Amino acid sequence: MTRGEIAMTDGVAISREGAVQVIRFARPTKKNAIDAPMYAAMTEALETAGRDDAIAVSVFLGAPEIFCAGNDIADFIRAASEGSEMRGVGDFLTALATSRRPLMAGVDGLAVGIGTTMLMHCDHVLATPRATFRTPFTALGLLPEAASSLIGPRLMGHRRAFELLVMGRDMDAEAARAAGLVNHIVAPGALEDAVLAAARHLAELPREAMLASRRLLKGDSGEVVTRIDMEMALFAERLQSPEAQAAFQAFMSKGKL
Repeated sequence: MTRGEIAMTDGVAISREGAVQVIRFARPTKKNAIDAPMYAAMTEALETAGRDDAIAVSVFLGAPEIFCAGNDIADFIRAASEGSEMRGVGDFLTALATSRRPLMAGVDGLAVGIGTTMLMHCDHVLATPRATFRTPFTALGLLPEAASSLIGPRLMGHRRAFELLVMGRDMDAEAARAAGLVNHIVAPGALEDAVLAAARHLAELPREAMLASRRLLKGDSGEVVTRIDMEMALFAERLQSPEAQAAFQAFMSKGKL
C-alpha cells in the first residue's frame, strides 16, 4: 500500500500516512462493533506492518463520539448457538500482543469491551474528555479477554482493574488517565492530529533503537499470549452457559444491558 492509499474492507479502513499505518473502525451503523471480517482485516494489517520496513507504527482510530462498541453481540449469539470458536478474535488478540511495531490509539466517545481491553496492548493512547471506557463482561455472563485479567491489574492495580473488569463500572477519561490506560487528554477536534503527530515523531526516531527499546519495555510476550489463550478457552465455555445466553437475549430484546 502506498502513501495515502486506503484499503477498505467491511467495517475497517486501512491507510498509510508516510511510515504510519492507520487502522480505522468504520462501521457507523453498528457503532463500530467488531465482527469477524473486521477482526481478519485488522489482524492482516498488524501482521503486514510487522513485515514491512516502511511501516514504523500502527494507529487505531474510530469516529467522532464512538471509538468501538466492542464485539458484535450477534457474533456471540451465533457462536453460542453453533458451539463454534471465535478464532478470529483470538488471532487478532495474539497479533496485538506480538505486534512488532508500536501501537497507538485515539479514543473519542465510547470504548466498550475489546474497544477498551485492546488499549492495554497499545504503547501510547490519547483520549478526549468525552471518552468512556466500559467492559460489561460479567453483565453478559462472560469474563475479561485480551489478557486484560493479567495486564489490567499490573497497569492500574487490582482494585481499579476489579472495578472496571469485574464490577463493570464505567471509567471516564480522567480516571483512565489516572489509571494509566490513557497517556493524555486532548480536545475532540485535536485528537487525530495529536495522535498522528505522536506517531510521526516515533517514526522519525532511529528505527532499530526505537524498536529495540520497545522490546525491552514490553518484555517476553509469551506470558501474555498464554493468558489470552486461557481466557479464550474460558470465554468459549461461558458462551455456552445459560447465564450468557440469557444475557444475550436480554441485550438483543432491550438493545442495552
